[in-house]
Amino acid sequence: LDNISFSVLSWFSSTKNISAGEVIPRRYFLTQIGVVLAAIPFTSIIYGMVKGKYDFKLHKVKLYFDNLPENFSGIKIVQISDIHIGSFNHNYKAVEKGIQIINSLNADYVFFTGDFVNNYSDELKDWISVFSKIKAKKGKFSILGNHDYGDYVPWKSAEEKKNNLKQLITYQKEMGFDVLMNENRILRIDNQYIRLVGVENWGKGGFAKYGDLNKALEGTGKNEFKILLSHDPSHFDAHVKGIENIKLTLSGHTHGMQFGVEIGNIKWSPAKYRYPKWAGLYKENNQYLYVNRGFGFIGFPGRVGIWPEITLIELYKS
Repeated sequence: LDNISFSVLSWFSSTKNISAGEVIPRRYFLTQIGVVLAAIPFTSIIYGMVKGKYDFKLHKVKLYFDNLPENFSGIKIVQISDIHIGSFNHNYKAVEKGIQIINSLNADYVFFTGDFVNNYSDELKDWISVFSKIKAKKGKFSILGNHDYGDYVPWKSAEEKKNNLKQLITYQKEMGFDVLMNENRILRIDNQYIRLVGVENWGKGGFAKYGDLNKALEGTGKNEFKILLSHDPSHFDAHVKGIENIKLTLSGHTHGMQFGVEIGNIKWSPAKYRYPKWAGLYKENNQYLYVNRGFGFIGFPGRVGIWPEITLIELYKS
C-alpha cells in the first residue's frame, strides 16, 4: 500500500514540472493514467485480504406470508453461513466483532446454514467458548455444508473420517446449536407452531448429495408453514420448488465467490455463471430462497466487493 501511495504521489508531483498552459503529451498522460488505474484493482485486492474479509455487512429482509401463524408475525431470524473457521487463524477479535453484530439484533432464532470448518473438526475446538456467546431467545439451529464432512482431505480410515464428523457435531451442540440431519423440528409460540426442516448437504454436479428432503419432511403436515435449511442453493431448483408449503429456504455455499460488485442496483460476481441464484433474495411463485454470502472465507484469503454477511430476516403475516 505504501508503494502504491508513493507511485501515485510521484505521478502528481511529476506533473508539477509541466508549465502552466503547456500541453501534456498524450502518451505521457495515458501512461500515467494507466499506472493509476492499474493500482485500483491491486489496492482492492490488498484491502480485501487485510480488512475486507472482516468487514461484516448486515443485510435486512422482511417477508410477508398469508399462512404464517399469527403468533409468529414479527419474529426475527438471524442467518449466518460458511464460517470456515480454520481460515481465521485464531483471529478471535475479528470473529467476536461479527458475534457482537449478531447479538445486537436480539434474534428469536439463529440459523446456521453449513460449513463451520474447512475440513477438520479440530479447527473448531478452540472456538467453542466464542461461538457459545451467540444468543437467540428461542433457539439456535444448524445444518452441515459440503466442507463439514471432510471429503476434500485424505483419512487413514473411514472410521477416522466418521469420527471427525461426529466430533464436529458434538462441538456444535456444545455451543448450543441443534444440528439437523435430514430431520425437522417444531418451533412453537404458545399454541401455534411452524416447522423447521434441515437437510444435509445436497449439491448439483460433483458435490456430495447426503441430503434427503423426503426423509427430512417425515412427520410433517402438508399445510404446515415450513422453513428449510439447505446449504447449497442448487438444491432449491432441483428439489424444493413446487413443494408449496416450504415457504422459505435459507442457503449459503457460494460466498459470491468472494469477488464481485454490489453497488446500488448493480450486482455481479463470477458466481452467477455457476449458480443462477448466488446471493440475496429470490422468489419462485410463492416460495422464497435467500442465499447468504457467507461469514468467512476459503481459498483466496480475502473478499473483494462481496463482503462477509450477517442476515436479519423478519417474518410477518400479510
